[in-house]
Amino acid sequence: MLKKEFPILEFDEDKDAFINPNLIHKKIDISENVVLCFFGDAIDKLKKEYTYRIAYTLKFESYSYPIYEFDYNGNKISLVHMSVGAPVAAGMMDELNAIGCNKFIACGGCGVLVDNLPVGNLLIPTSAIRDEGTSYHYLKPAREIEANPYAVECIKKTLSKKNINFIEVKTWTTDAFFRETKAKIELRKSEGCISVEMEASAFMATAQFRNVIFGQILYAGDNLGGENWDKREWHTRTDIREAVLKLSLECCLSL
Repeated sequence: MLKKEFPILEFDEDKDAFINPNLIHKKIDISENVVLCFFGDAIDKLKKEYTYRIAYTLKFESYSYPIYEFDYNGNKISLVHMSVGAPVAAGMMDELNAIGCNKFIACGGCGVLVDNLPVGNLLIPTSAIRDEGTSYHYLKPAREIEANPYAVECIKKTLSKKNINFIEVKTWTTDAFFRETKAKIELRKSEGCISVEMEASAFMATAQFRNVIFGQILYAGDNLGGENWDKREWHTRTDIREAVLKLSLECCLSL
C-alpha cells in the first residue's frame, strides 16, 4: 500500500479487514428494517405505546445498546438508540448489518446554517460534505458523498402522502462541534450546505461500502446562521421528536 502525505488519504479497498463484524456477530431472527434514533425520550414514549422485545444487545466498552424489535401497527421493525458521532454511526451500522439488518433510516436533529429556517422543519439529506474521518476508511477520499436516491425517494413519498413539508438539503458532517467557526460556516454555506451534524456522511459511506440501503430525516434545531448562536431549546421539543421517530418508522417500512 502506498504511503500518502496524510494518513486519512490512505484508503484500502480490501473489504476483508483484520477484524470483521461477522467475527463478532452472527445472523439472528430480526427485522431487516431498522431505525437509528438519537431521541431517547421519544423511544421511551414509543415503548409505552407499542409491544416490543429486546431482540439483541450490542455491547461496546462504554455502553450496551439494546436492539428493540417493535410490533408497529402490525409490522415488525427494529429500533436502536444511537450515540452521537461518525465512528459510532459506522460501527453500529456494521454490527447491525452483521446480525441481519440491511434497510436503515436514521432520525435526529441538526444545526441549521441559514437564519430563516424555523425550528422543527424536516430536512432530507441528499448529499453531505465529508468533514469527518470515518468515511475515509469506507470510501475513497472525496469532498462530498451522495445519499441513496431510492431511500430519499421513499422518504419523500411517505412525507408527501401525509402532506408534511420537507426540504432536501446538502448537509455538513463534522467531528468537532466546538470548531464550527464563522469562517468555516460561511465556506460551507457557499458550498450549498443548509445543515450541520455529525453522522450523515459516515452513515452514507458505510451503507455504500456494505451495499445496504440508508436514508435520513433531520429536524432543524439550533441556529448557526445568525450573528450569534441561537440554541432555540431544540432538545426540549418532545412533540417534534416523537413525531419524527414515528415518521421514520413508516419511512423505513417503505424501503
